[in-house]
Amino acid sequence: MKAITGLHRRRRVVQLAIVVLITAMAVRHQVESASGAPSVDALCPFGALETMWTWIATGSFISKIHPSNVAMGVGLLTAVLIAGNAFCGWICPFGAIQDALHWLKRRLHVPTVTVPPRVDRVLRHGRFVVLGVVLVASATTLKLWFADYDPYVTLFGLSWVFEPNLAAMWPALAILVAVLGASMLVERAFCRYLCPLGGALSVLERFSILRIRRSASACTDCNLCNKPCPVGIDVAKANPTVSADCIGCLECVATCPKSGALEVTAAPPWAHLRKQLDATVPPGPLPVTINRRRPATEKAGADR
Repeated sequence: MKAITGLHRRRRVVQLAIVVLITAMAVRHQVESASGAPSVDALCPFGALETMWTWIATGSFISKIHPSNVAMGVGLLTAVLIAGNAFCGWICPFGAIQDALHWLKRRLHVPTVTVPPRVDRVLRHGRFVVLGVVLVASATTLKLWFADYDPYVTLFGLSWVFEPNLAAMWPALAILVAVLGASMLVERAFCRYLCPLGGALSVLERFSILRIRRSASACTDCNLCNKPCPVGIDVAKANPTVSADCIGCLECVATCPKSGALEVTAAPPWAHLRKQLDATVPPGPLPVTINRRRPATEKAGADR
């Protein structure tokens, strides 16, 4: 319990600090817009991915993209390849808001909606659908197309406070309310099913050096590690690495009562791929059946 409480405290402090920073930058942008204070768009690493194709093809950025987006995108790419997708679990301010809603839901005793595993697996592909739509739309319109619908920008941009315009903003506000409402029923619903950045990071995390690994010999199959996972991963069945959908919150590691059963370990990215390949090939020599081809005369005699 001490380990769990300590992890909660550290993660909440980091998340709160990031939320305060982003909110302060948004207020400064709204109050000092004439001075060129950056908006929350400039503080999102997803902008680097949105402008990537246009930058490769033309050498320039799409509108509303700041060089800071590219710098943050490169930094996030490096971090994911080293330490996995801890950005979503510790840094992302919209993820912090969803965690706060989950805490509020528990205090209000709002019932949790359990998504069937088959439906959950299908819905998780929604992140890649949104990612594809955003990349194509950004490349064809040459602007930050997703900003008009991104719940992160809608919430932290604070335009609904400083420049309220319901006639123009109602689609973005409706999406934000729907996403926050879904997160009250399904923990981190946006992260699980719709976040395009989370979809991209889940692909990159497969090549991460540091990942959570489960030791089958030490595991007691108590399934306690599954309960605190914010994104509903079946950690107890990791073989040996936890799913690439992991957001690196480390809640499962802190909850595990068995020493050595769940650990964050370092290994080259190809080690995981090699273990997957070895699991598909049976041990020992491959059985080979060699049939002698009968001569034509012997075959004719057998036919008679």
